[in-house]
Amino acid sequence: MDAHLRKNHDLQVERTIKALKKNNIEAQFIATASEVVPTLKTLLTKGEKVAVGGSVSLTEAGVLELLRNGDYTFLDRYDPSLDKKGIETVLIQSLMSDTYLASANAITEHGEVYCVDGNSNRVAAMLYGPKQVILVVSWDKIVPDLVSAILRVKQIAAPANAIRLNKGTYCSEHGKCMSAKCDVNNLMALPAGACEHTICSNYVVFSHQQIEGRMKVLIVGESLGY
Repeated sequence: MDAHLRKNHDLQVERTIKALKKNNIEAQFIATASEVVPTLKTLLTKGEKVAVGGSVSLTEAGVLELLRNGDYTFLDRYDPSLDKKGIETVLIQSLMSDTYLASANAITEHGEVYCVDGNSNRVAAMLYGPKQVILVVSWDKIVPDLVSAILRVKQIAAPANAIRLNKGTYCSEHGKCMSAKCDVNNLMALPAGACEHTICSNYVVFSHQQIEGRMKVLIVGESLGY
Protein backbone atom coordinates (compact mmCIF):
# COMPACT_ATOMS: atom_id res chain seq x y z
CA MET A 1 0.00 0.00 0.00
CA ASP A 2 1.19 3.50 -0.84
CA ALA A 3 2.66 5.15 2.26
CA HIS A 4 0.40 8.19 1.98
CA LEU A 5 -2.75 6.08 1.69
CA ARG A 6 -1.51 3.97 4.59
CA LYS A 7 -1.13 7.11 6.70
CA ASN A 8 -4.71 8.09 5.85
CA HIS A 9 -5.94 4.66 6.96
CA ASP A 10 -3.92 4.92 10.16
CA LEU A 11 -5.44 8.30 11.02
CA GLN A 12 -8.95 6.95 10.41
CA VAL A 13 -8.26 3.98 12.69
CA GLU A 14 -6.84 6.30 15.35
CA ARG A 15 -9.99 8.46 15.30
CA THR A 16 -12.22 5.42 15.48
CA ILE A 17 -10.38 3.78 18.37
CA LYS A 18 -10.48 7.02 20.34
CA ALA A 19 -14.24 7.31 19.80
CA LEU A 20 -14.89 3.66 20.69
CA LYS A 21 -13.03 4.08 23.96
CA LYS A 22 -15.17 7.11 24.79
CA ASN A 23 -18.16 4.76 24.41
CA ASN A 24 -16.66 2.31 26.95
CA ILE A 25 -15.69 -0.08 24.15
CA GLU A 26 -12.10 -1.30 24.32
CA ALA A 27 -10.35 -1.12 20.97
CA GLN A 28 -6.96 -1.85 19.51
CA PHE A 29 -5.35 -2.03 16.10
CA ILE A 30 -3.82 -5.25 14.75
CA ALA A 31 -1.74 -4.81 11.62
CA THR A 32 -2.35 -8.21 10.01
CA ALA A 33 -4.85 -11.06 10.16
CA SER A 34 -2.07 -13.40 11.28
CA GLU A 35 -1.88 -11.45 14.56
CA VAL A 36 -5.56 -12.03 15.45
CA VAL A 37 -5.10 -15.47 17.02
CA PRO A 38 -2.08 -14.49 19.19
CA THR A 39 -4.01 -11.43 20.37
CA LEU A 40 -7.10 -13.48 21.22
CA LYS A 41 -4.99 -15.85 23.29
CA THR A 42 -4.17 -12.93 25.59
CA LEU A 43 -7.87 -12.13 26.01
CA LEU A 44 -9.16 -15.67 26.58
CA THR A 45 -8.76 -17.91 29.64
CA LYS A 46 -8.12 -21.60 29.17
CA GLY A 47 -11.17 -23.68 29.99
CA GLU A 48 -13.65 -20.83 29.62
CA LYS A 49 -16.85 -21.27 27.63
CA VAL A 50 -16.55 -19.59 24.22
CA ALA A 51 -19.09 -19.16 21.42
CA VAL A 52 -19.12 -17.46 18.03
CA GLY A 53 -21.53 -15.67 15.78
CA GLY A 54 -21.63 -16.46 12.09
CA SER A 55 -18.61 -14.64 10.67
CA VAL A 56 -16.48 -14.94 7.56
CA SER A 57 -13.91 -12.70 9.29
CA LEU A 58 -13.39 -15.20 12.12
CA THR A 59 -12.98 -18.05 9.65
CA GLU A 60 -10.47 -16.16 7.50
CA ALA A 61 -8.44 -15.14 10.56
CA GLY A 62 -8.14 -18.75 11.79
CA VAL A 63 -10.18 -18.18 14.95
CA LEU A 64 -12.23 -21.37 14.67
CA GLU A 65 -9.07 -23.49 14.60
CA LEU A 66 -7.88 -21.75 17.77
CA LEU A 67 -11.14 -22.48 19.59
CA ARG A 68 -11.10 -26.12 18.52
CA ASN A 69 -7.61 -26.81 19.88
CA GLY A 70 -8.89 -28.14 23.22
CA ASP A 71 -7.89 -25.19 25.40
CA TYR A 72 -11.44 -23.85 25.58
CA THR A 73 -14.98 -25.15 26.04
CA PHE A 74 -16.10 -24.25 22.55
CA LEU A 75 -19.81 -24.15 21.76
CA ASP A 76 -19.24 -25.03 18.12
CA ARG A 77 -22.26 -24.14 16.02
CA TYR A 78 -20.47 -25.61 13.00
CA ASP A 79 -20.04 -29.12 14.46
CA PRO A 80 -21.01 -31.43 11.55
CA SER A 81 -22.65 -33.88 13.97
CA LEU A 82 -25.31 -31.32 14.92
CA ASP A 83 -28.76 -31.40 13.39
CA LYS A 84 -31.02 -28.34 13.19
CA LYS A 85 -32.25 -28.79 16.76
CA GLY A 86 -28.69 -29.27 18.00
CA ILE A 87 -27.58 -26.05 16.34
CA GLU A 88 -30.47 -24.17 17.95
CA THR A 89 -29.43 -25.55 21.34
CA VAL A 90 -25.86 -24.33 20.82
CA LEU A 91 -27.09 -20.88 19.83
CA ILE A 92 -29.17 -20.61 22.98
CA GLN A 93 -26.32 -21.86 25.17
CA SER A 94 -24.08 -19.27 23.53
CA LEU A 95 -26.07 -16.54 25.27
CA MET A 96 -24.52 -17.72 28.53
CA SER A 97 -20.94 -18.11 27.31
CA ASP A 98 -18.00 -16.45 29.05
CA THR A 99 -16.74 -14.93 25.80
CA TYR A 100 -18.61 -14.36 22.56
CA LEU A 101 -16.66 -13.78 19.35
CA ALA A 102 -18.11 -12.18 16.24
CA SER A 103 -17.58 -9.42 13.72
CA ALA A 104 -19.60 -6.32 12.84
CA ASN A 105 -21.07 -4.99 9.63
CA ALA A 106 -19.64 -1.51 10.19
CA ILE A 107 -17.82 0.65 12.74
CA THR A 108 -18.34 4.40 12.62
CA GLU A 109 -15.74 7.04 13.34
CA HIS A 110 -18.14 8.25 16.05
CA GLY A 111 -17.47 5.04 18.00
CA GLU A 112 -20.61 3.10 17.09
CA VAL A 113 -20.85 -0.57 16.14
CA TYR A 114 -23.54 -1.34 13.55
CA CYS A 115 -24.97 -4.81 12.95
CA VAL A 116 -27.83 -6.14 10.82
CA ASP A 117 -29.01 -9.71 11.40
CA GLY A 118 -31.59 -12.17 10.18
CA ASN A 119 -31.77 -14.94 12.79
CA SER A 120 -30.27 -12.42 15.25
CA ASN A 121 -28.56 -14.84 17.62
CA ARG A 122 -25.40 -12.78 17.02
CA VAL A 123 -26.81 -9.42 18.09
CA ALA A 124 -28.70 -11.07 20.98
CA ALA A 125 -25.43 -12.35 22.49
CA MET A 126 -23.64 -9.08 21.76
CA LEU A 127 -26.35 -7.16 23.60
CA TYR A 128 -26.61 -9.21 26.78
CA GLY A 129 -25.42 -12.43 28.40
CA PRO A 130 -21.77 -13.25 27.68
CA LYS A 131 -19.32 -11.63 30.09
CA GLN A 132 -17.05 -10.55 27.25
CA VAL A 133 -17.73 -9.77 23.59
CA ILE A 134 -14.80 -9.58 21.18
CA LEU A 135 -15.30 -8.34 17.63
CA VAL A 136 -12.74 -8.94 14.88
CA VAL A 137 -13.33 -6.20 12.31
CA SER A 138 -11.41 -5.29 9.16
CA TRP A 139 -10.48 -1.65 8.77
CA ASP A 140 -12.43 -1.81 5.49
CA LYS A 141 -15.58 -1.67 7.65
CA ILE A 142 -14.81 1.72 9.19
CA VAL A 143 -17.21 4.37 7.89
CA PRO A 144 -17.72 8.07 8.71
CA ASP A 145 -21.21 7.82 10.21
CA LEU A 146 -24.36 5.72 10.62
CA VAL A 147 -25.80 6.65 7.23
CA SER A 148 -22.59 5.32 5.65
CA ALA A 149 -22.88 2.19 7.81
CA ILE A 150 -26.44 1.60 6.61
CA LEU A 151 -25.40 2.05 2.97
CA ARG A 152 -22.44 -0.29 3.46
CA VAL A 153 -24.78 -3.08 4.58
CA LYS A 154 -27.24 -2.44 1.75
CA GLN A 155 -24.58 -2.31 -0.95
CA ILE A 156 -21.83 -4.67 0.28
CA ALA A 157 -22.40 -6.79 3.38
CA ALA A 158 -25.99 -7.96 2.87
CA PRO A 159 -25.64 -8.88 -0.83
CA ALA A 160 -22.42 -10.83 -0.20
CA ASN A 161 -23.92 -12.70 2.77
CA ALA A 162 -27.16 -13.43 0.90
CA ILE A 163 -25.13 -14.94 -1.95
CA ARG A 164 -23.05 -16.97 0.53
CA LEU A 165 -26.17 -18.28 2.27
CA ASN A 166 -28.05 -18.87 -0.99
CA LYS A 167 -31.07 -16.92 0.23
CA GLY A 168 -32.55 -15.94 -3.12
CA THR A 169 -33.00 -12.30 -2.14
CA TYR A 170 -33.18 -9.33 -4.48
CA CYS A 171 -29.70 -8.28 -3.37
CA SER A 172 -28.21 -11.70 -4.16
CA GLU A 173 -29.52 -11.34 -7.73
CA HIS A 174 -28.62 -7.68 -8.28
CA GLY A 175 -25.66 -7.05 -5.96
CA LYS A 176 -27.41 -4.33 -3.97
CA CYS A 177 -30.52 -3.86 -1.86
CA MET A 178 -33.80 -3.10 -3.66
CA SER A 179 -33.88 0.01 -1.45
CA ALA A 180 -30.20 0.87 -1.66
CA LYS A 181 -30.65 4.54 -0.76
CA CYS A 182 -31.34 6.10 2.64
CA ASP A 183 -34.33 8.37 3.11
CA VAL A 184 -36.39 9.58 6.06
CA ASN A 185 -39.10 6.97 5.45
CA ASN A 186 -36.89 3.92 5.05
CA LEU A 187 -33.59 4.74 6.69
CA MET A 188 -32.70 1.19 7.69
CA ALA A 189 -35.54 -1.27 7.06
CA LEU A 190 -37.31 -2.08 3.80
CA PRO A 191 -40.98 -1.28 3.26
CA ALA A 192 -43.14 -3.96 4.90
CA GLY A 193 -43.10 -7.21 2.95
CA ALA A 194 -40.87 -5.86 0.19
CA CYS A 195 -38.27 -8.66 0.42
CA GLU A 196 -39.78 -12.01 1.29
CA HIS A 197 -36.49 -13.78 1.96
CA THR A 198 -34.62 -10.88 3.54
CA ILE A 199 -31.70 -11.58 5.87
CA CYS A 200 -32.01 -8.03 7.27
CA SER A 201 -34.53 -8.51 10.08
CA ASN A 202 -33.03 -6.60 13.00
CA TYR A 203 -30.85 -3.49 13.03
CA VAL A 204 -28.73 -2.73 16.09
CA VAL A 205 -26.48 0.22 16.91
CA PHE A 206 -24.09 -0.26 19.82
CA SER A 207 -23.20 3.12 21.27
CA HIS A 208 -22.11 4.01 24.82
CA GLN A 209 -21.86 0.76 26.79
CA GLN A 210 -22.96 0.47 30.43
CA ILE A 211 -20.30 -2.12 31.29
CA GLU A 212 -16.90 -0.65 30.53
CA GLY A 213 -14.67 -2.99 28.54
CA ARG A 214 -17.24 -5.79 28.11
CA MET A 215 -17.17 -5.17 24.37
CA LYS A 216 -13.77 -5.21 22.70
CA VAL A 217 -13.01 -4.41 19.07
CA LEU A 218 -9.91 -5.67 17.28
CA ILE A 219 -9.47 -3.57 14.13
CA VAL A 220 -7.40 -5.50 11.58
CA GLY A 221 -5.32 -3.67 8.97
CA GLU A 222 -6.29 -6.08 6.20
CA SER A 223 -9.44 -7.06 4.34
CA LEU A 224 -11.53 -9.66 6.17
CA GLY A 225 -15.11 -10.78 5.61
CA TYR A 226 -17.80 -8.56 4.14
